[in-house]
Amino acid sequence: MKMFKIPLAAATLGMTALGLSASTVGAQTSQTVPVDVWALRNVVNTVQVSPDGKHLLVHKVESREGDYVLEVYKTDDLSKPLRRLAADPMEIITARWVSDNHIFGAAWQEVRKRVTRPEEDHRSYKAYFYNLEKNKFSAVDGNFGIENTLPSEPNHILVGAGNAVPGSLGGVDPFAAFRATSYYRFDLRSGKRQLVIKGNEKYSNLQFDDEGNPRYAEGYDNQTKKLSYYFRRPGEKSWTQFGEEYDLDDHENLYRILGGFQGLRGFSAEDPNIGYIIDNRNGEDKAALWEFDFRTGQFGKKLFQDENADVMSVQTHSIPGNNKLVAAVYPGAKRERHWFDEEEKALYEALEQQIPHAHQLDITSRSRDGNTMVVRNLGPRDPVSFWLVKDGKMAKLGSTNPLVSPDQLSDVKYIRYKARDGRMIPAYLTIPKGEGPFPLVVQHHGGPHVNAVQTYNEIGQMLANNGYMVLYPQNRISTGWGKSHFDAGYGEHGLAMQDDKDDGALYLIEQGLADPNRVAFYGWSYGGYAAFVASQREDNIYQCAITMAGVSDPAKSYRARSSPGGSKAIDDWAQRRGMIGVNPIENVEKTNIPILVAHGDVDSRVRYYHLKDYQKAMERAGKANMAQYLTLKGVDHNNLMFNHQKTLYTKMLDFLANDCGPDGL
Repeated sequence: MKMFKIPLAAATLGMTALGLSASTVGAQTSQTVPVDVWALRNVVNTVQVSPDGKHLLVHKVESREGDYVLEVYKTDDLSKPLRRLAADPMEIITARWVSDNHIFGAAWQEVRKRVTRPEEDHRSYKAYFYNLEKNKFSAVDGNFGIENTLPSEPNHILVGAGNAVPGSLGGVDPFAAFRATSYYRFDLRSGKRQLVIKGNEKYSNLQFDDEGNPRYAEGYDNQTKKLSYYFRRPGEKSWTQFGEEYDLDDHENLYRILGGFQGLRGFSAEDPNIGYIIDNRNGEDKAALWEFDFRTGQFGKKLFQDENADVMSVQTHSIPGNNKLVAAVYPGAKRERHWFDEEEKALYEALEQQIPHAHQLDITSRSRDGNTMVVRNLGPRDPVSFWLVKDGKMAKLGSTNPLVSPDQLSDVKYIRYKARDGRMIPAYLTIPKGEGPFPLVVQHHGGPHVNAVQTYNEIGQMLANNGYMVLYPQNRISTGWGKSHFDAGYGEHGLAMQDDKDDGALYLIEQGLADPNRVAFYGWSYGGYAAFVASQREDNIYQCAITMAGVSDPAKSYRARSSPGGSKAIDDWAQRRGMIGVNPIENVEKTNIPILVAHGDVDSRVRYYHLKDYQKAMERAGKANMAQYLTLKGVDHNNLMFNHQKTLYTKMLDFLANDCGPDGL
């Protein structure tokens, strides 16, 4: 492949629009990146080529506080947009090609200034579709998400009622997948829909083949508390149960429901009676990828299993409509691939040779003839870049943050260290430039039962750019590293799970990489809970802690969310997050290091009372001088705008430099 340059507005979206001069950007290559740059929303958020290869969709923002817009270009003339679309007063937040001529996506709009219950979003969501030929933008009558693009029906897609934005309404409810959902064949020309099947509690979380036929279902019986699996053969109208039933009153089965990645993940392109299922069968610790024969209702051969991690997803061929299985995907230094297809593997390897700082590379869209594709890369030295490959030539289209130079970013090393009980903990280490030992920030992910493979970590890179080494551990209960790694965290919130983070810091100190007198803790959501706990540890190794959207009172959260009649195992697990385990708000008198508490005032997942109640408790305990508080107006759990991020990042860096221990970090 040869590199060539294309004049593309999306690629040069720029410094002027963002209020930054070229001279300022150029000077950054040898100095600390300004907070204004780190605080930008993704400048280019999505780039996608249409299935016929004739048009390019770009989802971007043009100013620091502006809304996202869509632009459509002809792939043979990228000098100016063919169409430019906005959704005022709503803001377009997702967009994708669903046919040669149609775009489908979602938009949001703020509808309330406060939230009064968990998962009560302060925004409303609406799906839309756009007809390129007619230049017509239409709102969808209802809240729908795409289930299948139905490649053989270019004017129809399959949609499911519920969430235009996946996860926007389900929140942290592990049973959201089992709610009854209706599925429709949606006509992209008229906007009308026809019911395909209505799910129910017994047959829910349906999956479909490319013809729109329901082929797989999961069901949860609220009476027996058992999880079951069902399948249909091609052409059948009734469901057949297969495999084991799993008692969700038994905590041994928690990983299956909370992990969320086991189950059917596709069908064979050669034989519609063969499916691919991720499962940790026969009591194995790590989930593997298996063949499943719908004719016999039996599992076939094991296709792949990694010794250190679960198979968490599969990858199919990059050409639309070709469902050939090409790789199994599992966590490691990045999302690793075990390849089944040598041709697709060779294509990815060729792209990695051409794209600078290639790390987590994906072909996100490709034309049916295979000659045009958009490639997305992200990694420690690439915030996310988009590349157009057309007729064997390549050009960079844009970046989520074009104002950051690769030279200003830091390397991330994948490590595994031993916790005090011998358990090996996977982790990601962002190493700043210069010579150690470095001041260290332990940064922990939310969840906590999530897999957090680190590719590009904006906050971690910002901290490293300011001289801090950042440890990002996957402590016990993190998913993707096997059932035993998850199970070892049961009831260990604030206890062994907290030890894992401390042990990572101590490991780096022993290696001579971290300064033992300059260690801080930072976390968001559950990571914020862990930051509260870190501020109260005896024989504390940290000089300060920062919590963003943190859970200070998990017992109060549990009481607000608990519902009678649910799974006993899920309820027991939830209680161990604070009702039984360590509850920071009940231990404020143990606070022994400075702490910065930041929170959005319309957070629907971790409600704002976690800041206010904690502040009152600290005052009652005579610890008011140990804490600083930052309220971010109009901020939900994750969705921060430029001004919010600038305020938060500025305060974080100031707190670390000046208020973290006697002399700052």
